[in-house]
Amino acid sequence: MRIGIDVGGTNTDAVLLDGRNVIGHTKQPTSDDVSSGVMNAITAILESVELDRSQISAVMIGTTHFTNALVQRQHLSKVGIMRLASPSGEALPPLTGWPVDLASKIRGQTFLLPGGYEFDGREIAPFNDGLFRAAVAKCRSIGINSFAVSSAFGPLNSAMEKQAADIIRQEHASAYVSLSHAIGRIGLIERENSTILNAALSRLGQDVIGAFQDALHAMSLKASLYISQNDGTLVSSPYAAQYPVSTIGSGPTNSMRGAAFLSGLTDAVVIDVGGTTSDIGVLSKGFPRESSIPVDIGGVRSNFRMPDVLALGIGGGSKIRLEPRGESSNSISAPHISVGPNSVGKDLISQSYLFGGNTLTTSDVAVGDVSNVPELGVATRKAILCHIQSALERGVDRLKTQSGDVPLIVVGGGGFLLEEPFKGTHQVIRPPHADVANAVGAAIAQVGAQTERIVDYDLHPRDEALNEVKADLIMQLKAAGGQADTIDIVDIEESQLSYLPGRATQLRVKAVANLIIDEGSTASLQTEVHHAY
Repeated sequence: MRIGIDVGGTNTDAVLLDGRNVIGHTKQPTSDDVSSGVMNAITAILESVELDRSQISAVMIGTTHFTNALVQRQHLSKVGIMRLASPSGEALPPLTGWPVDLASKIRGQTFLLPGGYEFDGREIAPFNDGLFRAAVAKCRSIGINSFAVSSAFGPLNSAMEKQAADIIRQEHASAYVSLSHAIGRIGLIERENSTILNAALSRLGQDVIGAFQDALHAMSLKASLYISQNDGTLVSSPYAAQYPVSTIGSGPTNSMRGAAFLSGLTDAVVIDVGGTTSDIGVLSKGFPRESSIPVDIGGVRSNFRMPDVLALGIGGGSKIRLEPRGESSNSISAPHISVGPNSVGKDLISQSYLFGGNTLTTSDVAVGDVSNVPELGVATRKAILCHIQSALERGVDRLKTQSGDVPLIVVGGGGFLLEEPFKGTHQVIRPPHADVANAVGAAIAQVGAQTERIVDYDLHPRDEALNEVKADLIMQLKAAGGQADTIDIVDIEESQLSYLPGRATQLRVKAVANLIIDEGSTASLQTEVHHAY
């Protein structure tokens, strides 16, 4: 059995899953500290069913801690930034285009050093051992413990980045080291940005994941701990502690994976309506569609794997403003209505009219009884609901890639805000346990791996290149705890690079596998996956 947990900004949701069956679920307030909210959720689950704790094989957790740290500019480490791309890679220095407040929090020391590769594997310049050691020594002398190492075309050849990491560990044994080839895609600037963000979160990553582990230990749970990452798959807790940036965006992906599992659909649009936002995304072959463009994280352009999600500031706790106040409530029309993005969040039960407060929220409007809301007439309520519906319909239309109607899956605790019929869809599905779909998505997730390289098909035939990539992914998945006989290739992306000679192609392949811990029940847990080739 698995426990899936999603730690959100307002609620911590948890489910207990036995095969395909949800046999227990709960919503608990998210705690200010890291572990007590998780412990409360697990305790509530275990108290709801008679269960020997030894039957729980794994706990899967999705968390917003690292996203919040970047957005709020808190708990970030100073970073020693090492770019291996000189002399050609010096035109745009690191942290170019960053928000000033975030850059000032993170900037430690920056070094532009010889090294890196061309697209075809030729060295830009040899790695300079002496210069690199001197850079590490300078960082250590001023108390910098986190390092971000990026090499031009590092994902194609990681040798220099690994050599740099070895030197850092020799010169500064307690340092946290983030290597770009393990984090981002080929583009140097966005990949370097992602690596710097990861390095800034590295100490927090150790603290948060350590607190989760301590919580399981305190509850005498010997289950394996896995963390949800932003492509809808799982990573081990040590990996998540080393690469916390991989978990950013895991909340929406958990909800989408949970929506696929609960509804049985693998291709659909999903709306997850929470307390503060509505996240809209697209399922493709049971997994969230990934963004094909650089993603903005905390104001920084990054190119690691992120879901293509549109977040609207509309949720169950969103505040509603009606202007101008002097007009008759029944004459207020849509142009005078403002919904969100501010939300009462976890204070809904004390601030909204529904619970005796004096703040007008979307939940007050949706409940239907407007007698206790002095500013809300019947006509105004209808106008507000139309305003919300139109905003959600426009959001779905922006995410669709086909002209016809599509199936829509609605999940999240605020799903009652969405009305039917819904424009642009031919079917609206509200699956059982939709309010805890995020926790279900964490519980059913598989381990995943992705690799990217540039191949000249004239020199390296496509079938041969794909077989090499598949062998590499199998090794990665086995190392992550995946079962070799359940490995599935779920996506192949090939982009012809016309500006390079021959049939140069950027090849990106993604694979997933069931966890070894599920040997007795993998068939019942696995959602339908289509082979890409």
